[in-house]
Parts: sequence; C-alpha cells; structure tokens
Amino acid sequence: MTADGFHSLSDGASNIIGLIGISIAAQPKDKEHPYGHRKYETLFSLVIAVFLFIISFNLLKDGIHRFNDQNIPIINTKSFMVMLITLGINLWVVNYEYKKGKLLQSDILVSDSLHTRADIFTSLSVIFALTAMKLGLPVYIDSLVTILIALFIAYAGYDIIKYSSAILCDTAPIVDVQKIIDIVLRINEVKTCHKIRTRGRPDEVYIDLHVQVKPDMHMDKAHKISYTIEEAIKKNLPEVTDVVVHMEPK
Repeated sequence: MTADGFHSLSDGASNIIGLIGISIAAQPKDKEHPYGHRKYETLFSLVIAVFLFIISFNLLKDGIHRFNDQNIPIINTKSFMVMLITLGINLWVVNYEYKKGKLLQSDILVSDSLHTRADIFTSLSVIFALTAMKLGLPVYIDSLVTILIALFIAYAGYDIIKYSSAILCDTAPIVDVQKIIDIVLRINEVKTCHKIRTRGRPDEVYIDLHVQVKPDMHMDKAHKISYTIEEAIKKNLPEVTDVVVHMEPK
C-alpha cells in the first residue's frame, strides 16, 4: 500500500509538470519559434517518464530489501476499502484523460493517463497481495508485489519515452507517402513527385517534396501549381499544417 501511495503521489507531481508543459506549448509562434512551441509538450512528457523511472527504481530497491523483513503487515477492512476507493478513482481518471488526450492530440494527457493506468495495475496487485496474506500466504508476497509494481511503472515510462523520442527525433509521421503522391499527381501539369519527407507530431505534420513540371513553364504558373498542391494536401490530410514544394523542370 505504501508503494501504491508513492505511485499516486508521483501522479500528482506529473500533473504539475504537465500543466507547466501545456502552458508553454500553448504559446503562439514567434520569431525564435517559427514552428510554434508544441514540441515542449512532448519534451515535458519525457520529464514525466524520467520521474516514473526514479519512482520505479526506488520501489524496486525497497522491495528487494524487504525480502529480509519478516514483519507482518496489518490487514483489515480499512486496508481493502482504501485500495478499492483508489482503484475506482483511477479507473475514471484514466478513461477520461486518455480519451481527451487522443481527442486533443495531447502528449501530456496521453502520457499522464499511461502513468495513471499503471496505478490501476498496481492497485489490483496490492489488493491481490492483501488477499493472499489474509489467506495465510507467506509474508514475502508483499515484497514480490512491490517489485511487480516497480516493473509496471518502468514499463509505463518506457512507453512514454518510445512515443516522445520518435517525435523529437523527427521520425516520419506519414510512412506511406504513396497517398501524398496520389494527391499531387491528380493536379494538372504535374509530371512526377518525389523526395517526399515528413516530420513533426501526428497532429502537426510538415511535408517537403519535389515536383517536376515542364521546363518552359512560366514562374507565375509554377507558383500557382505549388499553391494548389499545398491546398490539396491540406484538404485531404487535415493533420498537415505546412507544405514546402520544390519545383523542378522535366
């Protein structure tokens, strides 16, 4: 129960970190940040992950140390009531926060919901440990469950780092570029489309691509085609916020 309590405490701390991250990410574009501040939200979600790993390490160390501690925990009705109430609250929070995180495409909300989801597993593990010891199973079951809780927390941190690092390292959010090619080739006088690159967040994608047109095309017309390409991509792919078109002769 102490381990689960510390995990819940870390949830509150991660909420504070999330509020700071969201407040920075919500700032508009400026001269120093022409692409906006949205990646700060992703950066702060990594801070939550680091916080999870610290908590996990401390609990793991405590669980291993307590294998030599044969003190029998006090288990009564109050113990079970505390855990059941905690479980009910966490179930509601995870469901609401995760849905809103996906709807708003918020890294912080999704990361924090994963953090709280780990709370559900840990609470269930604690209830299992309390029941097992009440039935007379060995005392060391408490230490085993503490170690299990630590592993749950570490896995939640891993999930956050895997997702956030992909964004910060400009992993392509659109892997299948064929749909971009299909959109561009439907535009009149476009010969080919190649060297397509995408980067950014899933809800804020930036695209660079090369388009080939007739070599004697007037600059004014080429510019209009590039503008048409940009509008067509944004219309068909709402997650795209910026398109840079490089015109080439063919």
